[in-house]
Amino acid sequence: MDTIQYLMNGFAIAFQWHNILFALLGVIIGTAVGVLPGIGPMSGVALLIPVTATLTSGLPLEMAATSSIILLSGVYYGAMYGGSTTSILLNTPGESSSVVTTLDGYQMARQGRAGAALSIAAIGSFVAGIVALIGLVLLARPLSKIAINFGPAEYFSLMLLGLAAVSGLAGKSITKALIMTVLGLLLGTIGIDAVSGIARFTYDQPVLFGGIEFLTVAVGLFALGEVFKTIFEKDGNDEPIAKINRILPTKQDLKDSAAPIARGSLLGFFLGVLPGAGATLASFFAYITEKKISKNPDSFGKGNIAGVASPESANNASSGGAMIPLLTLGIPGSGTTAILMGAFIMYNIQPGPLLFEEHPQVAWGLIASMFLGNLMLLVLNMPLVRVFAKIIQTPKKYLLPIIFAISIFGVYAVQYTTFDLLLLLGCGVLGYYFAKNDFPVAPLVLALVLGPMIENNMRRALTISNGEYNIFVEKPLSLVFLVVAFLWICIPLVLKLRGKNVIINEEG
Repeated sequence: MDTIQYLMNGFAIAFQWHNILFALLGVIIGTAVGVLPGIGPMSGVALLIPVTATLTSGLPLEMAATSSIILLSGVYYGAMYGGSTTSILLNTPGESSSVVTTLDGYQMARQGRAGAALSIAAIGSFVAGIVALIGLVLLARPLSKIAINFGPAEYFSLMLLGLAAVSGLAGKSITKALIMTVLGLLLGTIGIDAVSGIARFTYDQPVLFGGIEFLTVAVGLFALGEVFKTIFEKDGNDEPIAKINRILPTKQDLKDSAAPIARGSLLGFFLGVLPGAGATLASFFAYITEKKISKNPDSFGKGNIAGVASPESANNASSGGAMIPLLTLGIPGSGTTAILMGAFIMYNIQPGPLLFEEHPQVAWGLIASMFLGNLMLLVLNMPLVRVFAKIIQTPKKYLLPIIFAISIFGVYAVQYTTFDLLLLLGCGVLGYYFAKNDFPVAPLVLALVLGPMIENNMRRALTISNGEYNIFVEKPLSLVFLVVAFLWICIPLVLKLRGKNVIINEEG
């Protein structure tokens, strides 16, 4: 009963006119941040902290903190939605967690189903936001207790499971998927080693000390890869695109996406609770899960609506889940929540177990505003679906330069280096050749994200155990993750070999 009372008080705070305005401003800016490749929620939130401090300067400290955090959180989950727009329409991930949406979302757009894809992304994001809100209210403390028990060994095994699951994105060949995974892991080793401080594979080039920027590679492989495909294959003529008569999804679309939205929302929320897992891993896991349980897995990558519904729900739910360790433990669950933690501390409010007792106005006002913000996103973006859908009908001679310009601007806005622009172009050419020769690029992107996390957690675990590798099998959760990872790779190989033997015996 106390929780419901606190939540009602939170809604009373969230529905104050200035907080409604801050939430609206946050989700609008967040959507724009998500649409532009390279900026991302982390950069967007960081850039707006001094702006919110100025906007709330005349308010009492606790009220100013509440309004500022409401705006910054709106930017966070607004960006999660905005990233889907360019992923679906232009094959250009707005931010890292939208990479998976390109696989089926862009194919749906090419088939004239851009309206349905955008609508399902909006609906999935809204449902995921509500699921995350309910989970945040009911499960914050119990889930935090579970998440805090995850040590380096458990995280290493979880990330390894993520890489093993890459075989689910293998396309025609698991071997090619594993080759791309290893390539991604190798790229992830470039830069200054976080533990020893030694430069690795940098060849004395200062520009490589910070490592390879994930977004540069992702935008190059996906967005510019599509541009170069059109250029190299002289595919300049506009393909006849089915007329977009219907913006809202059909009953069948809603039926096909209902279960994926539910699964993606739950999976994303639980992965969001784990510090370090993040929205990118949640969206990859959600996509892989849908493909594994689908009766028609070959349809993924060709415009299956479940391939949009599940990852989009997962990345939005994970942003709500990531708030749990921040608010109840004072542990940021992602890069963006680390910046939000800085915003809390700026207002002399310490996130953690005492937050709900000492500053209930801030904690419950923020939670209630998340419901309001998700509702705003749905109301704002559903009418704009028709506007967004028109983008795909733009002639290629206009569309390709726009994609090229957005990609260049997005990457340069993050890195400010000529090297990254050259790397972007190089990845674009590689993306074209990889696609032409059936090498899936998604495993490379995921391995580039997970590689440094896997290495750091492995080394931390070995430091704790004095170099004993037993730690990875002595921890029950770690052992479970490792066994599942092993089975995930071996079972498809065994089934494939059995299938070949059956064919040989029948021919014999």
